[in-house]
Amino acid sequence: MPVFALDPSVAIGATLADDMAACRTAIRAGSKSFYAASMLLPPSVRVSAYGLYAFCRLSDDAVDEAGGHRGAAVARLERRLTAALAGRPDNHPADRALAEVIARHDIPEALPRALLEGLAWDAQGRRYDTLSDLAAYAARVAGAVGAMMTLVMGVRDGHALARACDLGVAMQFTNIARDVGEDARAGRLYLPRAWLDEAGVDERAFLVDPRLSPGLQRVVAGLLAAADGLYARAEPGIAALPLRCRPAIRAAGTIYAEIGRAVEANGLDSVTHRARVSGARKAGLLTGALLPTGRRRGLSAPPLPETAFLVEAVLSHPLPAAHRPPPWWDFSGQVVRVLELIEALEERDAFRRSAPS
Repeated sequence: MPVFALDPSVAIGATLADDMAACRTAIRAGSKSFYAASMLLPPSVRVSAYGLYAFCRLSDDAVDEAGGHRGAAVARLERRLTAALAGRPDNHPADRALAEVIARHDIPEALPRALLEGLAWDAQGRRYDTLSDLAAYAARVAGAVGAMMTLVMGVRDGHALARACDLGVAMQFTNIARDVGEDARAGRLYLPRAWLDEAGVDERAFLVDPRLSPGLQRVVAGLLAAADGLYARAEPGIAALPLRCRPAIRAAGTIYAEIGRAVEANGLDSVTHRARVSGARKAGLLTGALLPTGRRRGLSAPPLPETAFLVEAVLSHPLPAAHRPPPWWDFSGQVVRVLELIEALEERDAFRRSAPS
């Protein structure tokens, strides 16, 4: 049974609200970390996030559950995406929700196409020689999602997009480090071959009989270190997001980073243990995500070479006039921006007054 499933009965005579409710219900059951962080998003952004993430998860599950027919599964997803992009989605809640989100937020076709390209690499059983090769995969299956979420939040700035892609890649590295044993038992191995060779881990023998070894522990530790560097690199991008969206994205990053800490607490054993973050710990991290942060140093760092194509896809995508930011003489548009700035300053001052002297 798929980990992530949408109620097919919703596909008959459904409204957009029905579709989004179905996406929310499925995400709540199938992706607890994302659901927990999403509760901090403003309602309007949260609804679009559910629609976007539902299609991403459905696509991932469709390939995972296809067995020896993964190539055909990817081809079906490509067809469904093409239909959604054309405004004629399949009669399924996730497809209709995706079509709505793409149209509402002017998401370039290249971003969801990149996600499906990454899933096609999964279907091919592709292996990755270097960390850069692995980052190229992570850019597609996770960085693209980060970029799309940034657009859903109404931000199209290139620096913010680059940092969102950093966060997506970091999360994917964490997932890979956590799921080494589970992936190996399914015939998959994502760890960089060069690292495995250097650590003396025979990848063929490992896939036949996954076992923990000091060499494997060093590889997992290295991947977690790479993820931590990307979490730090992504942090300045949060300050470039709308004020009310920041806690959710900060929470998502800290919860995933905490998975890495749980892997370490298990002795870097991702073969016989699957690291988990307790509900109580998630609650603490969610609370901590509400604290303000204004760190912007590092925001303008260039995108990773492996994610630059995603940023460029957005920057080169023509935006309809109705969706462009207001010009300087648009008084009402500028008032909104000034009010957000005042709110941010008040939040900072309140935090300073509450901080111990």
